[in-house]
Amino acid sequence: MDCRDITFGFAYQRDAEQLARMSRDLIEAGLGWSYRAHRVADLIADPETVTLVARDGSRPVGFGIMKYGDERAHLVLLAVSPTHQRRGIARRTIAWLVESAKIAGMASVHVELRADNRPAYLLYRTLEFGETFRVNGYYRGEETAVKMARVLRGPAVR
Repeated sequence: MDCRDITFGFAYQRDAEQLARMSRDLIEAGLGWSYRAHRVADLIADPETVTLVARDGSRPVGFGIMKYGDERAHLVLLAVSPTHQRRGIARRTIAWLVESAKIAGMASVHVELRADNRPAYLLYRTLEFGETFRVNGYYRGEETAVKMARVLRGPAVR
């Protein structure tokens, strides 16, 4: 399976509602809904954040949001519609975002995920992310998070 028929590009403000619904249904399920359309729109507009969208035609079927700091990047959200999973979309999205973090001079990329999300854990491991630690009750005091990171370079010496 591949994603050759899928196009990738930056998000538009008009994508915010759809991406927020994907976050609610695919990432935040059972935890409430904190990444509503206005918050996603703010991330899309933020000059220190990249929102990459995978599209099937004009319809968003996946996305990743990466926020850049001075030395580290944080993969805030990543989701792929169930109808388009297992086609390499998440892998390609992460690879693009990691490459952009390298170009931006980031030392590392960080992500957190639910401890019971085995497919995501395995995906990140295959993409050279290592588990850094676990935080009990991270998600609304209810679920454990696994924090993972990928080192891109050593820290800058100042």
